[in-house]
Amino acid sequence: MKKGTECIGVVERIEFPNKGIVMVDDEKIIVKNTITGQKVRFVINKVRKGKSEGRLLEVVEKSPLETKEAVCSHFGACGGCTYQTISYETQTNLKAEQVKKLIDEVITPENKEYEFQGIEGSPLEFSYRNKMEFSFGDEYKDGPLALGLHKKGSFYDIVTTSDCKLVHEDYNKILSCVLTLAKEYHLTYYHKMSHEGYLRHLLIRRAARTGEILVNLITTSQTNVLVNGEEDFLNKLRDTLKNLTLEGSIVGILHTVNDSLADVVQSDHTDILDGQDYIFEEVLGLKFKISTFSFFQTNSLGAEVLYSCARDFVGDTKDKLIFDLYSGTGTIAQLLAPVAKKVIGVEIVEEAVVAAKENASLNKLENCEFIAGDVLKVIDTIEEKPDLIVLDPPRDGIHPKALDKIIDYGVDRLVYISCKPSSLARDLVVLQERGYQVEKVRCVDMFPGTVHVETVVLLSRKKNGAKIEVEMEV
Repeated sequence: MKKGTECIGVVERIEFPNKGIVMVDDEKIIVKNTITGQKVRFVINKVRKGKSEGRLLEVVEKSPLETKEAVCSHFGACGGCTYQTISYETQTNLKAEQVKKLIDEVITPENKEYEFQGIEGSPLEFSYRNKMEFSFGDEYKDGPLALGLHKKGSFYDIVTTSDCKLVHEDYNKILSCVLTLAKEYHLTYYHKMSHEGYLRHLLIRRAARTGEILVNLITTSQTNVLVNGEEDFLNKLRDTLKNLTLEGSIVGILHTVNDSLADVVQSDHTDILDGQDYIFEEVLGLKFKISTFSFFQTNSLGAEVLYSCARDFVGDTKDKLIFDLYSGTGTIAQLLAPVAKKVIGVEIVEEAVVAAKENASLNKLENCEFIAGDVLKVIDTIEEKPDLIVLDPPRDGIHPKALDKIIDYGVDRLVYISCKPSSLARDLVVLQERGYQVEKVRCVDMFPGTVHVETVVLLSRKKNGAKIEVEMEV
């Protein structure tokens, strides 16, 4: 198969997370962002030995699985969703099948009797996200200013997602307000190639339980494009946002300057234009203070399902010392603390650790300790030894050296929470080689409409069999 060849084929199956498998002349082609059963037209854009990839051009025929009409007007163009045309039950079944296949491929023969508990759905199929990072750009080269999500398959083009269904309607009103004002001031967006321009991102957080909203405009320091100066624009932005009619309430309006060359949302410095730089959210009866950049599960109600599952897998914690590694803002640690002797959380993001300490104090929990630093290095400095360990690593999984140190503790039980099953499968290989067996697996759908899924695994340390001494006399 040559690069640039245009083909038509039927998607036979999907491999996690979104790799559609199409066979053309007995050759396997991967076409992303497709659905099993779709007839698709695509062009070969990568050719490697034994594996080629195609870029989706058109869905020629729908899949038999597509029994719904998309509820979002941007579906298809926007790269945020893949499964809107599939019933929610079918979505969750597909994800559960993909995860089980990944785990079954790495499970050892002695572990094959593990209990796969299926998948739990999100309490909300739509309007479930509590955080969105929208990008400024244009929908096509030299087109009008856009603000929203990346166009499917594009690194540069932006779709103005003023009708996004993954978020509460308050997000869409704020997005439209900011975009209208930016156009009124004739502001330019930051071009990734020339590194010129002012507008970069709009970050919005909205708590599901409290309705508190935080709005953060991220720009460069290139203020030369502002005719009347930056202060005039930011004051107008603040006043306009405060006058919006929303279901929730804006408790903080921020301005962050980011001159990094990388296309990431980060802060060189942040100013509070109005109110405060945090919101409060409630999960399973506990209160959490969330700042603009701190990590928190993006589906608040789904997080209650996820953490309930984790707590169920952890089991008896009475008089036990628990390590919560990759602890973020300490949500899991604080849910376990009331029924444990002590919980020690380790997190590399210092801001998240500060928030975790504040949250523990807010919830009157005195047996939580949070340490800032890389798990690989920090666990060498902790003198106490855990009775059980909870792992909730980033998407890439656990560093191999850190995993070795975690295994060396020899705890009877490990609970591994993964947002990327392929990374989980890789780490399970090592854990089984080093004496752990998989007991239970349960998926939790935190991201309806998309290809992503969370997985919770309970592992236990294999017990050495009893030794029998036999004395033989010849």
